[in-house]
Amino acid sequence: MTGADAGVFGLQPADETGTVHLSGALTIQTVTTARHQLQALNASAVQRLDLSSVTRLDTAGAWALVTLTRRAGRLEGIEIAGAGTEAASLLQTVERALPNPETPPRHDGSFAAWLNRFGQRVYSGLMFLRALTAYLGIFLHRLARALRHPSEFKLTSLVHHCEEVGLKAVPIVALMAFLIGVVLAFQGSTQLRQFGAEVFVVDLIAISILRELGILLTAIIVAGRTASAFTAAIGSMKMREEIDAMRTLGLDPGMNLFVPRILALFIMLPILGLIANLAGLFGGALMAWIDLGISPAMFSTRLVEGTAVSHVFVGLVKAPVFALIIGVVGCHAGMQVQSNAESLGRMTSNAVVTAIFAVIVADAVFSIFFARIGI
Repeated sequence: MTGADAGVFGLQPADETGTVHLSGALTIQTVTTARHQLQALNASAVQRLDLSSVTRLDTAGAWALVTLTRRAGRLEGIEIAGAGTEAASLLQTVERALPNPETPPRHDGSFAAWLNRFGQRVYSGLMFLRALTAYLGIFLHRLARALRHPSEFKLTSLVHHCEEVGLKAVPIVALMAFLIGVVLAFQGSTQLRQFGAEVFVVDLIAISILRELGILLTAIIVAGRTASAFTAAIGSMKMREEIDAMRTLGLDPGMNLFVPRILALFIMLPILGLIANLAGLFGGALMAWIDLGISPAMFSTRLVEGTAVSHVFVGLVKAPVFALIIGVVGCHAGMQVQSNAESLGRMTSNAVVTAIFAVIVADAVFSIFFARIGI
């Protein structure tokens, strides 16, 4: 075949047997012209495509033939004949490589099918809770081992994570709590002024922030900020096979990755809760002074006299539990990351949603519990 022939493609119309004879080179240089000519054929008069005179066939040409004759093209179902051994092998390879259209599963709307799907989701949820409990057990076991063998504990890593999850979160937590205090004071004063009970806005702010909103909103912010960070960091290590390398070197991922992160949250979340309480009270006091004329001295006096210390403890006792939930969810999600970026993004999103949902559920359980015991 000459160099001039390499870019020439020919097509003879269907003969009396319905055969279309192709000739020349069917390659990436001629595939566009060949597709136009093939698509212009009268499909009803074509029975087969004869490749015996084709001098050259590459992957692009094979793709054009296969897609036209076997993949719901205009010439669907037409036979390809006369291909040599190499051409036939190339056509088969391209045929196998083309994706097969997936048939959507038929939706079964019967009660039995619905019950089956419901049972599968419940089972998946229970298995997920089991996995989280297992990771909590890993953390507690490694923490106990670190107490028995202090040399294995990574103090430097703990300090680093305390800075990341605690110190760097102070501005956003304090600002959030301050604004919440301002909003509570403004909305509370608007309603209580109708009854001449403006002074009770102090009780409203104190109980709401100290008992519920301070620690709950702090935990939600930390869940969005820290659970995603834990998942991204551990998931990236999983993608780069660094965790496998740690195991090969005899390093325990639970001791080196889980314990410093979760313990840092366990230590810093109560401190962040205290900061949120102080910022929220300050915001409420400032708004009460501006809107209602309640001086800071009157506000502090009413706060001390009308607010029991138990409200502070009710709020802060939740912090360690919230910290364990957020840390365990983040570490578990990071270990579920596969070797692709899509998995990392999906698990990071799942970790944030799961952590926030679990924190809210835990807060509801705490509220019911404290109401039952009269605190």
